[in-house]
Amino acid sequence: MVEKHQFLGVDAILASPRMRDLLQQVRKAAQSGASVLLMGESGSGKEIIARAIHHYSTRKLKPFVDLSCAALPEDLVESELFGHERGAFSGAYAAKPGLLELAHNGSLFLDEIGALDPRLQAKLLRVLDTGSFYRLGAIKKTHANVRIIAATNAPLHESIRSGAFRDDLFYRIGQITLTVPPLRERPEDIEALASHFLAQQNPELRFASDAMMALYAYLWPGNVRELRNTVLRSALMAKGPLLHADDIVFSMRSIEPKDCGIAGLEQAMIRRALEDSGGHRQRAADSLGISRNTLARKIRGYGLASAVTTAAQRRLA
Repeated sequence: MVEKHQFLGVDAILASPRMRDLLQQVRKAAQSGASVLLMGESGSGKEIIARAIHHYSTRKLKPFVDLSCAALPEDLVESELFGHERGAFSGAYAAKPGLLELAHNGSLFLDEIGALDPRLQAKLLRVLDTGSFYRLGAIKKTHANVRIIAATNAPLHESIRSGAFRDDLFYRIGQITLTVPPLRERPEDIEALASHFLAQQNPELRFASDAMMALYAYLWPGNVRELRNTVLRSALMAKGPLLHADDIVFSMRSIEPKDCGIAGLEQAMIRRALEDSGGHRQRAADSLGISRNTLARKIRGYGLASAVTTAAQRRLA
């Protein structure tokens, strides 16, 4: 079953048991009020999970502010976080509140926190402990009540051992730690996400069964972000209403079969057979080369009853 949620204006599509379990953990973590550290590969969906935490929290009506700690030079990150007074540095022609102030009573999402300079790590730790800080160039403290949601795509334990990341800050931001699994470990999400992205780009296009099998056979090192870009590129180059395997425009990385997507591949083939047959189970079973009873058992096992209904509705429409 495909679930569709929207967190702060961003769609979240999930069909895999692992992501449904993660969403349950998110709901519990959100209500706790504790700082949360999200771990997972680049492009796996950590920002959406951060938005979900804010959405389910008691701070949901307050601001959600985000910053990539690796996107700006160190001096700009400090100014962005803490703000500055007029004349604090060259070019500071007016006072500016920092993101901590803007997120007051809400949530601050710090992506790629492992890239934060150790000096700024110490300042952030003081904010978390005391709730107060100085703007750059200020002589009076500013107070902010902020929930920190941090994310990293690299193991922080290695940075702690090398001295690049403070262990006390790690324990402070990681009161609750959640791991977002890579796309290759949740193959059930591939078709749901790909179909969603394709409908956004061109609702008149559909994936043929060989195209979906090609998507399942790819390792997706760039995770959901790479899947989205692949679908958008492929839709733009489509030669007809059906996208086939040779229409899929993968990235320059080599395409390698994966060893963890057999169940997901079978599920995708059953979904496609049901759609192609308009929900007619016998025809779908014949196209798959299995008996109707085997197909019925697999439909129950994969929870695909809704796919049968949807396909039948399309046939009758």
